Amino acid sequence: MSEDPNRATAAAILPLVGGAGNVTSVAHCMTRLRLGIRDRSLVHDEALRALPAVMGVVEDDTYQIVLGPGTVARVTPELERLVEQARSHPEPAPAPATPATTADATTTPATTAEQLADRGAALKARQKARNATPGKLFLRRIANIFVPLIPALIGCGIIAGLNGLLTNLGRLPAAVPALTALASGFMSLIAVFVGHNTAKEFGSTPVLGGAVAAVIVFPGVTHITAFGQHLSPGQGGVLGALAAALLAVQVEKKCRAVVPAALDVLVTPTVTVLVTGLVTVFGLMYVAGEVSTALGTLATWLLAHGGAFAGFLLGGLFLPLVMLGLHQALIPIHATLIQQQGYTVLLPILAMAGAGQVGAALALYLRLPRNRSLRTTIKSALPAGLLGVGEPLIYGVSLPLGRPFLTACLGGACGGGFIGLFNQLGDTVGSTAIGPSGWALFPLVKGGQGLATTLVVYALGLAVGYVTGFLATYFFGLGTQQRAELNTAPDAQAPTGTGTGAEKDKETGTDKDAEAGAGPQPAPRPAAAPPVTLTPP
Repeated sequence: MSEDPNRATAAAILPLVGGAGNVTSVAHCMTRLRLGIRDRSLVHDEALRALPAVMGVVEDDTYQIVLGPGTVARVTPELERLVEQARSHPEPAPAPATPATTADATTTPATTAEQLADRGAALKARQKARNATPGKLFLRRIANIFVPLIPALIGCGIIAGLNGLLTNLGRLPAAVPALTALASGFMSLIAVFVGHNTAKEFGSTPVLGGAVAAVIVFPGVTHITAFGQHLSPGQGGVLGALAAALLAVQVEKKCRAVVPAALDVLVTPTVTVLVTGLVTVFGLMYVAGEVSTALGTLATWLLAHGGAFAGFLLGGLFLPLVMLGLHQALIPIHATLIQQQGYTVLLPILAMAGAGQVGAALALYLRLPRNRSLRTTIKSALPAGLLGVGEPLIYGVSLPLGRPFLTACLGGACGGGFIGLFNQLGDTVGSTAIGPSGWALFPLVKGGQGLATTLVVYALGLAVGYVTGFLATYFFGLGTQQRAELNTAPDAQAPTGTGTGAEKDKETGTDKDAEAGAGPQPAPRPAAAPPVTLTPP
């Protein structure tokens, strides 16, 4: 029986990140395997990038390996299992793949694509260091609270869409109540999950965070009056739950600092729930409810009166947020809009940024016909890009080249402006859940008009993003000298026959990675291919 590919991928990754002893934590989001690394020098970036399942690597607050949706959820538990086995039964760590071994495992010569990937990682690291402000680090932690909730949001969102379709068609009426319960159950209790994850992220007791957030959805709050008004269950939503849990974290930490150890198990939980709960019902629920209402009203007004301009700005600025890893901080806003309106009108607009990125990559593929390495990178990353996973194209192609990143942003801006314009005209386009993008968003699309109209508008928006990103990059994405260098450098190192670069290395006895600077005798670069000078966008 053949080995499970997910377990094989995990087994290939583990030694390349320094083994189980070098891994302090294992987690994942929609597309990335997020590892806590003890010693960064033991990680072999190039060997990881060469693995077939790996779309790219990103160094942030954790070491992130981009595997793509679906795959990452299957590889993560396998890696966790291997780490636990290694810790339970210590063995000598297997030697990580050397650059020469990696060279034999891939048929792509170590040319411009690898250099661009290195430049993309360096740009990302510089941007991260430049933006490591307390405010942005806090936003990343807020994102960590909501990322684990995305699978449930997607599942319930798709069920909600299916339920709406059956209701409109008048089919299977007996199934509608059950589907309604499945789609709405999680959203009715999302505040509890947010409270739990908030306390966990900020180093407190998770169940206490969930307990104080549960007050928000308790039906009995209708008997409580705050600011002259009766409260309603769910008032304040995820923002109220977030605020309540953050307060609970502080109260619990203060209690543990002053309460004697013998009384801690009784006093600390009681005081935490009592103090935080009272502040929540008599203050936070009302305030958070007003903020949530204001957010929904603002989003509706903005797209109703300036939809095209707002969409242009949102679609154009989203890729830089993805580049910095800050796009997840928008999840609380999406969740609030879904709770209020049944869908978020922002996500389809932001999804246009990925369309601009795909169009830019296609233009580069055509403009660089002799750069086999970069074209291979684009071909391997395009399917993920079409499904809304933009990191491989961002870090491996457009960002290190500089100008194509800007033209991709322009494509996203035009696609976002198109969606925003139709929102302004009354054809609202929204998403019943968050997480997917690109083509993967179609099952979640919902709007103010019929489903067919909404799907067509979204599809046309993607087309605008593709075409604009393509044309802008094709004509303005590369300077004459840069295009000549990128087209010349790979040919100087590529084989002249029909064999691959790896085959040529074997025939000549040359270590391919020695040419990349990994071996003791690096080969000189061709005279016709001077180093390309790139500047960050």
